[in-house]
Amino acid sequence: MSQRVVIAEDEAIIRLDLREMLEDEGYEVVAETGRGDEAVELVEEHSPDLCIFDIKMPGMDGLAAASEVSSKRQAAVVILTAFSQRHLIEQARDAGVLSYLVKPFQREELVSAIEVAMGRFEEMRQLDATVQELQDQLEARKAVDRAKGRLMDDHGISEQEAFEFIQKTAMSKRSTMLDVANKIIGGLLEP
Repeated sequence: MSQRVVIAEDEAIIRLDLREMLEDEGYEVVAETGRGDEAVELVEEHSPDLCIFDIKMPGMDGLAAASEVSSKRQAAVVILTAFSQRHLIEQARDAGVLSYLVKPFQREELVSAIEVAMGRFEEMRQLDATVQELQDQLEARKAVDRAKGRLMDDHGISEQEAFEFIQKTAMSKRSTMLDVANKIIGGLLEP
């Protein structure tokens, strides 16, 4: 399946060349605009895999648009610019841009920038998923510990017995230990 792209470039001829290069390389351009504010709306509407934004555009500059898209983890962002000043590169990095391409560029440079951006974006998504999974595990562990404490206090059983009760109840009810722990904490389940 081809990767879906939104292009935001205020110079129509560059936008047209960019579209042609991308389509020749197998990418699907789902939307394009010459304005940064419209670019953000198009990303919301089309849910692309990748955004290619010019750094200077009317309505909203490419860095502001990139920051908005990146903060929501909507798509990988590549910035196009005629400028390679260090402060712009740093601003792009801080805005969540994953690759930076200076005009004029060759097709191979574009493809390389896209592949780097897509790879980094996928790594970020995997890290986000791992962080969420770890947070969920921590919350479950905290709830199980609170439930064990309640069982120990209310019923005078050992920590091991409390844990075994939670574990066995979860298995017999085909539920999670978190659900069982929350019912115990809420006073809805007793041994």
